[in-house]
Amino acid sequence: MSGEFEEVVDRCQRRIFTYACYLLGNPATAEDVTQDAFVRLWVHWASIDLERVEGWLTRVTRNLCYDRLRRSRTADRHLALVPNAELEAVGDPLPGPRDRAEASEFRLRFREALSELSEPAKSTLILREILGLQYVEIAEALEIPLNSVRVYIHRGRRRKPRFVTAVKLAWGDCESAAGRRERRATSPRHA
Repeated sequence: MSGEFEEVVDRCQRRIFTYACYLLGNPATAEDVTQDAFVRLWVHWASIDLERVEGWLTRVTRNLCYDRLRRSRTADRHLALVPNAELEAVGDPLPGPRDRAEASEFRLRFREALSELSEPAKSTLILREILGLQYVEIAEALEIPLNSVRVYIHRGRRRKPRFVTAVKLAWGDCESAAGRRERRATSPRHA
């Protein structure tokens, strides 16, 4: 089991991380979600059909991302009720100069285009345009009919051509984060 599991992790890790990164917009949170997804895979390993493991992982990742986003919105509502003096005692929530520099115009355009899409159109476009999944794989991962996948992708491309352009321009954000994460994981310090 261990060898097969490691093979699945090696094959799917980058794709799952990238998908989470695009849904969440935060590589650090996407890393946590990716790890949670693989923990769930380990726990349910015996009951999962290996031919469908990638769709299962994508579905679990999407659900974990939605859970994180819901919790984040709830936390934001609660923070709105906290007086400013208490927030200042916690620390400065604003990003530092380095973080601001990394927030490029391309990434902002991409996030704007992405935020204008609703589900499942957002996920179908991410899975197709960014991760390169086939329509059948997308239908399986999102548990929607194949014709619906085709329609969402066609409509998304037609209505949001800037999304597809922004994807190509902003691709480096999560890709570079994925590369940094892989380098850290393979460095002797993290081995």
